[in-house]
Amino acid sequence: MRLLVVHGPNLNLLGQRQPQHYGTLTLAELEDRMRQKAHQLGVELVFFQSNHEGELVDVIQREGAQADGIIINPGALTHYSYALRDALEAVGKPTVEVHLSNIHAREWFRRRSVIADVVMGQVAGLGWRGYLAALEALVSTLRDEGRP
Repeated sequence: MRLLVVHGPNLNLLGQRQPQHYGTLTLAELEDRMRQKAHQLGVELVFFQSNHEGELVDVIQREGAQADGIIINPGALTHYSYALRDALEAVGKPTVEVHLSNIHAREWFRRRSVIADVVMGQVAGLGWRGYLAALEALVSTLRDEGRP
């Protein structure tokens, strides 16, 4: 099983940017924890981070087509990127949306996700642990569908 993990704008600044919202773990440390969990689950992860919407769309179209599922933290693009939403819908892979902070308890403009209706679920407010929850849920769902 191969999963694509997509990190959107500013996630390269994890550990430095607003730790009260996003925690103190760096992106590399978060990905290491995901790799450890993926190894336990027997799945392969492909990671990608960009601050550019078009690059995110490109990787979803290119790598998402080859993946069994997708985990995505779109960052601020969550709230307005119809291009990202349409790319996820077009590849049609089971997808889990992840947010480190609880977007529903923050500023009014962060409370809406334009991609929520094309993903199987959303994890918000659990910090880096939300990525592990998303990984476990996605793998479990795919295995329930008969994927090895």
